Amino acid sequence: MSLDTALWDRLDEVPWGRLESALPQHPVAEVPRTLRRLVRAGGAATEEDCHPLFSCLVTEDGRMIPAAAAALPFVVALATDPGMGARGTLVELLECLHRAATNGPRPAGEDEADEEWSAAWRRQRDAIRALRADPDPVVRRAALLLVTGVAPLLERWRTETDPAVRLPVLLELGAAAATEVEATGPGPDGASQHAMAGSGAGPVGEVRAVLADVLRDGEPVMKVAALHAWARLDRDAPVRRADVLVEVFADPGSRPRFAEIWWEQEVEDPFSHEDVIRWTGRLFDHAPQAAAAFVVRLAGAADRTGDTVLRRAVLDEAWQLLVRRPSAAAALLPVAGGLLADPDDTVRLKAASLLAVLGRRAAPYADRLARLVDDPAEDDHSYIEGTVGDYARWALARIGDTRALPGLVERLYEPYREHYSRGYCNDEPRLPDIDDVLVPLRAHADVLLPPLRETMRHHAARCGGHGPLTGAFLRVLEGWGRDALPALPEVLPLLGDPRCSWAADDVLAAMGPAAVRAEPALRERMVPDHPAGHWRVAWIAWRLGGDAASALRVIGGAVLDGEDPRDGPVHLLADFGDAVAPYAGRVRHIMENTDGWRRTQAAFALWAATGEPEPSVPVLEEFVLAVAAGDDGYGAFGDALRALIRIGTITPAARTALRTIRERDGRLSPYWDYRAFLQDEELRAMIEDALALP
Repeated sequence: MSLDTALWDRLDEVPWGRLESALPQHPVAEVPRTLRRLVRAGGAATEEDCHPLFSCLVTEDGRMIPAAAAALPFVVALATDPGMGARGTLVELLECLHRAATNGPRPAGEDEADEEWSAAWRRQRDAIRALRADPDPVVRRAALLLVTGVAPLLERWRTETDPAVRLPVLLELGAAAATEVEATGPGPDGASQHAMAGSGAGPVGEVRAVLADVLRDGEPVMKVAALHAWARLDRDAPVRRADVLVEVFADPGSRPRFAEIWWEQEVEDPFSHEDVIRWTGRLFDHAPQAAAAFVVRLAGAADRTGDTVLRRAVLDEAWQLLVRRPSAAAALLPVAGGLLADPDDTVRLKAASLLAVLGRRAAPYADRLARLVDDPAEDDHSYIEGTVGDYARWALARIGDTRALPGLVERLYEPYREHYSRGYCNDEPRLPDIDDVLVPLRAHADVLLPPLRETMRHHAARCGGHGPLTGAFLRVLEGWGRDALPALPEVLPLLGDPRCSWAADDVLAAMGPAAVRAEPALRERMVPDHPAGHWRVAWIAWRLGGDAASALRVIGGAVLDGEDPRDGPVHLLADFGDAVAPYAGRVRHIMENTDGWRRTQAAFALWAATGEPEPSVPVLEEFVLAVAAGDDGYGAFGDALRALIRIGTITPAARTALRTIRERDGRLSPYWDYRAFLQDEELRAMIEDALALP
């Protein structure tokens, strides 16, 4: 390393002990220690060696601290030294500090620290600018973080020769040009900067000229980058030039080049061919039909060339599109169906998972799916659990095909038979939870209940009564109601387990009077001083055939006694119909002083008490109008819809809002996995029921 001895002699002259650290748990004394360690490490220095500097100098709230200004000359000296091994990371540190100093409003009382930093930065400006032309391409790429504005980026584009740096420059040119358009606004005669750029005027026009040159003469991967950059200025550019994207992505010869030159700012590793396909798909978010057509064209190209890697990427992109856009199903269903017989295990598995989430729309492919129910192949290229057969069986179950039933429960339980944990991402395909598969299959409870009971017993024996699947099993039994009565022996031992006793209660209530023999066990486990215990037992005893009036006195009393409107079982009152009338005043108070789920339940109970749509219907319709306006409170929206359907009337305003929601091409769900499809289906079915009301 070539060190400025005079500079480093001044390191100990800095009054570090009087300076503040960005994070209290990292004392500022770590700064000089870390700097000296980096000097000693030289070319062997690593990113991890630099981490204490980030902890001590980069604040979480955007403040500038004097320690940052004091450390700046030493950081710059290391970043510009060819013998330093962690130069890219040190340049990233400079960018973090510079961004904090220049972006956003400054906290009050920080003028002195800001002035110290600005003065220190000015003194180092020439050395920092020199990083843009550093011999090391890694440093030049990192230094792009310090380049702002179109003009310096155009300069870098003209002088840069390394494709792994030119591509990030190209992407940054698109972002910088878009920022300039937004900042400049209309031109001198009211013409927008977009229009001026289109005619070649100004720096934005120069950027467009560069992008056009690359699209005409650039190497294939650079053409894709040019369209990404152009999308920042014109979001329809990738739609118009989708042929370029398909051609490059379908070219096996171009595939390795992505990982060689596609670097993104502030991302440690280069993007692969599949990464860029995924990112490119987002360029079509504003044009759903074009997005689906893009995926279909990629699938066609993969089919023509027999490209397994591209087919996997196509199915990944199909998933990402389907989980956001219901309208894509018509175009993508044949793509998935056509890949069920693919020789690649991963392709078959992903194709089956897509058909599963599409539900009854996949019925034309039922025979193909049935041939796969025993396919043991797994996905060895990602983290998707399960076998091809598991997803094929689930798809048949969603279609309503009885060929799904043999072995269904056993396969659902298999991931938990020996290991009681699973790993998955919430925005990717994954195996469904047991209850999400079985609850809709109540019509087949006679076939599924024997293996389910056996599974429950096995699970209880291995887990000592209660295990990670106990709740799921109980939700299935609750969903099956009286048809689950033969499983009462498996439920009774759970009544005394505080971890699942309430869920077991709900099963008894769903089973109804036929489960009356469970009432002694129910009362025996009641905790006398637990405020909820009394009304829970009263409610379930009534559902098991007990006296309604007695149950209502206990439940209504609990509602009246609640100090907070959020307390008490108001959600149970509607079950008693107009017998709730004596409690109407309290119920109305709860409705007017709560929100979310409890507000919808109180509104429904008030209607049950009075028989009058007012004021319950307007309260319930608040949740409909909110979702129509863009709110994502889909849980409360569903509760409100159920109540409105039971009440039997909606207003013209709610009808208009429901039509707006129905036409929206987006999943009515906050989820990004298979649950998005299930919740969307459920809510859209209720919307149709509500719109059918008089």
